[in-house]
Amino acid sequence: MTFNPGAVLAPVVDWLNANFHPFFALVTQLIEAVLGALEAAFLTLPPAGLIALVVALAFFAAGLRVAILVGCCLGFCWLMGLWQASMQTIALVLVAVLIAVAIAFPLGILAARRPRVEAALRPILDVMQTVPPWVYLIPAVMIFSLGRVPAIIATIVYGIPPMLRLTTLAFRGVPADLKELGQAIGAKPRTILWKIEFPAAKPTLLVGLNQCILLSLAMVVLAGLVGAGGLGAEVTRGLTRMEMGLGLRAGLAIVAVALLMDRLSRGALQRERRKR
Repeated sequence: MTFNPGAVLAPVVDWLNANFHPFFALVTQLIEAVLGALEAAFLTLPPAGLIALVVALAFFAAGLRVAILVGCCLGFCWLMGLWQASMQTIALVLVAVLIAVAIAFPLGILAARRPRVEAALRPILDVMQTVPPWVYLIPAVMIFSLGRVPAIIATIVYGIPPMLRLTTLAFRGVPADLKELGQAIGAKPRTILWKIEFPAAKPTLLVGLNQCILLSLAMVVLAGLVGAGGLGAEVTRGLTRMEMGLGLRAGLAIVAVALLMDRLSRGALQRERRKR
């Protein structure tokens, strides 16, 4: 006799849908609204105008080399005829990363301050980082149906562990004498957190953000399997229709988006370290 996880999971999902349907519907509406607004903002400007704007921002944030690379990556997506799909993918990743950071950051601070919390979270994070990425799509689709929302939910879950672990590491690595100095001058705990600990932990936090972005991009192709659109859908379409040209172009566009986000975050990190 074999154990069938589906026999246990299906009733749980049915119970969740029956009792928390209004909550899931609200989450769906909020995510769709934010994602739609972000996509509209990216697609309002013509591609050349948006590329020029992003290149200018990259120049001031990370330097000339990163700005040139960003322009080349976005220009490649445009020339390949995948501009809209690329903007959809960037919007999906940005929304997922923002939500993942909003969840992982406070939990990481709490784990850095409370060893029991960190001990309780460690096995959960180990499991989350061991489970294959596509497994996250199964319960997300069962609860939220097909579309962009389950893709974002799965991406959030996949991106939380690195950000949470590195947030914990960052705040634990803050020198004790800095915190003691803040306490000695009578600073409040909130002031010590944001004025002393956060600046000292920022380099490691930026590394965690970088890892969160890259792991979120790893879900792009899988997200195309559940109707999320974007470059993942183009890769899936190329594979299912045996259009190798489309699949190759979409795959290279994903690489371009990954380089764009990786170099932007890494360039900002390096410039922050130079300032220090």
